Amino acid sequence: MDLDVVRSPMAFLRHMLGDLLMDRGLADYEAWWEAEGRATSEAIDRIGTPGLRMFDRVGRRIDEILYPPAYWQLLRRGYEAGAVWRPFEARSLVPSYLLGYVTSFYDPGLYCPHTVSLATAVPLHKYGSDFIKESFLAPFLRREGPLWQGATWMTEAKGGSDLGAAVETTAVADGGRWRLTGEKFFGSNAGAEVAVVAARPRGAEAGVRGLALFVLPRYRSDGSLNYHIRRLKDKIGTRSVPTGEVELADSEAYLLEPPEWGIYLILEVLNISRVANSIASAALAQRALAEALAFAEQRTAFGRPVLEHPLLRQQFADRKVRVQMAFALAWEAVRLLDEVWLQKPRYSGQYHLFRLVAHLAKYWTAEVAVQMATWAMIVHGGAGVLADYPVERLLREAMILPIWEGTPHRQILDGMEVMERREAHHLLFRHLSSDADTRAVDAMAARVDAHLALGQEEKEARAEGLFADLATFVASTALQRLRRKRG
Repeated sequence: MDLDVVRSPMAFLRHMLGDLLMDRGLADYEAWWEAEGRATSEAIDRIGTPGLRMFDRVGRRIDEILYPPAYWQLLRRGYEAGAVWRPFEARSLVPSYLLGYVTSFYDPGLYCPHTVSLATAVPLHKYGSDFIKESFLAPFLRREGPLWQGATWMTEAKGGSDLGAAVETTAVADGGRWRLTGEKFFGSNAGAEVAVVAARPRGAEAGVRGLALFVLPRYRSDGSLNYHIRRLKDKIGTRSVPTGEVELADSEAYLLEPPEWGIYLILEVLNISRVANSIASAALAQRALAEALAFAEQRTAFGRPVLEHPLLRQQFADRKVRVQMAFALAWEAVRLLDEVWLQKPRYSGQYHLFRLVAHLAKYWTAEVAVQMATWAMIVHGGAGVLADYPVERLLREAMILPIWEGTPHRQILDGMEVMERREAHHLLFRHLSSDADTRAVDAMAARVDAHLALGQEEKEARAEGLFADLATFVASTALQRLRRKRG
């Protein structure tokens, strides 16, 4: 049983993908984490949620996020390595997601600012006017010097799944700008220089079709604050990213056009983050396995290391395959997104294939991350529940992953919708046909078709079992594909 590859994110990536996608910069990035970043990340996690200074000493509103100085070193390292600028230079998202895998192995929470900054930059690039690109996109693409961060603010107090009903932020045209008024209840990366924000223009139709996506800078054109942070959330995990309640009051914003495409732009932003969530989940699962391995090699019971006991040894072997499947499914989502990320509505069939795989990956990998973190804690026994050691944090971080960018329920329902309305499952089975057993594909296809023929209430009520099995099937097939390509 060769478990050595799980000790290092780069060793695991090479094992799964070969050397074709690896560059020297990625290896240097991992080496920096081992030498400096890991200890810094652990110390910051113990400190807890960053603070908020709302006023300066003479009473002016400043809403300054208070981080430990070392936090900026962690954050900047990823930006300088190319978390945002590299996709625009390479015209590929792959380098950013590879970087995110290494980041998430050490600190999944830190990957959130990198992710939402990328998810801000992409719609600015695709849908922004020349003014928007010059004013707000260019600073994201710097390799050094002052670096801008982004944020993606959709969720309000009523929740995030039903955006059509939950988004109450309004937008009023004001010459070449818009004025936004409302509240964003879970504003990740609060304090960002630029956010993309869902709002409803005055007079727009109800529901999701009436939403539009706006660019919201941190400062108004006169230099004053353009949004206020009411408070920061004290969260179980992802302590390395500030999540705040953001207040908008006639805040200056700029429309990403055309407005009738608003919901599509919003979903594009979410899908970039959903794929990142899948990558983070696979990386966390690998880290959990690595931590369990390090403990099991050292801990002795009944006269030998616990890793040598047959039951635990088999569990390690089974879970290594589980981690490989999670990565393969996440990577399938990365690869498909990389083919379609510059498409605009109306989308191709390949885009809808990506959508289905993204929902499957986000759903399944997040569950694997929670299961792996829980198991790693069990392997550690009593030491696993102590904050002194890494696996306690891994479980806290893992619990966020099923919720970020859409709960499992949302992934199931949206996945069923793209199968029902776009027949994405037929595209999926053709896509998998060269790497899966024909009889297994036919059986799964027949099962999906039979499920889609059910009445609406029964179809939704029984959806999870089908969706989970389909995700497992795709993960297994994706792993076979990677193994075949690797030889």
